[in-house]
Amino acid sequence: MKIARVPTNRQAKTAWSLVFCFAACTWAGAQTPAQEAKKPNVLFIAVDDLRPEFGAYDSKVVKSPNVDRLAARGLTFLRAYCQQAVCSPSRTSLLTGARPDTTKVYDLVTHFRKAMPDTVTLPQFFKQNGYFVQGLGKIFHPGFDDPQSWSVAWKTAEAKVYALPESQALAAANRKAAVPKKKGGVPRGSRGPAFESADVPDDAYIDGKVAGMAVETLQDLKAKGEPFFLAVGFARPHLPFIAPKRYWDLYDPAQLELASNPYRPKGAPAYAVEGGGELRSYANIPTGHLPDDLARNLKHGYYAAISYMDAQVGKVLSELDRLSLRDNTIVVFWGDHGWKLGEHDAWCKHSNVELDTHSPLIVAAPGQAEAGKKTRALVEFVDIYPTLADLAGLKAPAHLEGTSFVPVLQAPDRPWKSAAFSQYPRQVAGKRLMGYSMRTDRYRFTRWVERNNPSHVTAVELYDHQTDPQENQNIADDPANAALVARLTEQWQAGWRGAQADLASREQPRR
Repeated sequence: MKIARVPTNRQAKTAWSLVFCFAACTWAGAQTPAQEAKKPNVLFIAVDDLRPEFGAYDSKVVKSPNVDRLAARGLTFLRAYCQQAVCSPSRTSLLTGARPDTTKVYDLVTHFRKAMPDTVTLPQFFKQNGYFVQGLGKIFHPGFDDPQSWSVAWKTAEAKVYALPESQALAAANRKAAVPKKKGGVPRGSRGPAFESADVPDDAYIDGKVAGMAVETLQDLKAKGEPFFLAVGFARPHLPFIAPKRYWDLYDPAQLELASNPYRPKGAPAYAVEGGGELRSYANIPTGHLPDDLARNLKHGYYAAISYMDAQVGKVLSELDRLSLRDNTIVVFWGDHGWKLGEHDAWCKHSNVELDTHSPLIVAAPGQAEAGKKTRALVEFVDIYPTLADLAGLKAPAHLEGTSFVPVLQAPDRPWKSAAFSQYPRQVAGKRLMGYSMRTDRYRFTRWVERNNPSHVTAVELYDHQTDPQENQNIADDPANAALVARLTEQWQAGWRGAQADLASREQPRR
């Protein structure tokens, strides 16, 4: 396949202006005159550590009736990808519309304003365009809020992490005994239990309280009568897996299947997958492979936490309906990255594998022509910012590094991006590496390079999703794949700009 050359900035801007004009006109054609005259609201729902395994993604096990009803009136993106599979870098990329190499946020201790002091974030952009913008719960990574993004100060609920006294006591004892790590690291076993089921009401935990705040805020926003951008962030199913008992009772642990590939990808470098150090900061999690009973309890807790979160989302969506705000509100539901549940003998995120970079995304917008459908179009989280700008009829900032997918909302089966891009850093034998990963329609292709010498490649990974959707066998070194590796290398070198230019050339209307 011939890879399109990257055009000059001027050529790219000209091509994309035509694409955006076409997309905006197409979207506007679906609006009624009343809708065109009124700015659409935005309800921006963020979820932490949610992998795309629930009803809207065809799971027969995970119960998520409320998010599923949002999907029934929106579009579910089956192949959406974050830019780095860990909280702060992922959220930063989405909220700035820029990729990690631009934001310089690769960890949990760096604020994007250090590298991008004057950038306009997504909520800040809506504030500058006449919206009342408010943030609740986890939106930016904790401790790294961005005050200029909001019309009023961001806030979250206060709640104890655990409801059971014995869990609280264990957490306090472990915290007191812990030896601090440098650079914000969390010592092994320094937290409380990794899961908890307590017979308590929803608002005993933080997500129930955040949902209550969101309901009250929607009522206030309705009374104001101004266009609004309301960001609501839920903590579950992030560790610890805590949820009221009734959500645990939705699942029979004996019926939960454990990962069918509890081993690292064969032929991959040892550093490709991190085993789950985050999980082992919780009490009583052993090193090495986890016993089946513990793995099943963790999976049970993860699913219960999803159902608990889903119920809180349902309260917010129901209030949106009750206030008659739904018909003029764009709803975006996203999880900041995926998660492993024992696959590759690993837990948590922190890698470039499909399970970590593949993320849930559902968009429901006023006038959406293809409600209730699913799309296999490759999209990236940096695409959300320009998409919301387009849907609101606003001119997006020049710094954005994503592509508006408004045309996909109108035609879910249309050809779209040729690739999505993610990355993850590693420290190996004193060397700072970066794994740059490219997901195409069929393949995942990752090249590991030295960060201070990017021309030095330390490892290459290639997985064929047609024959190996679990990414169990790295086939990059097979001589039979030499031509394929060369072709993917060329596409990888063109990068996201090459994929964007290729799409622009295909989408440009003919004269």
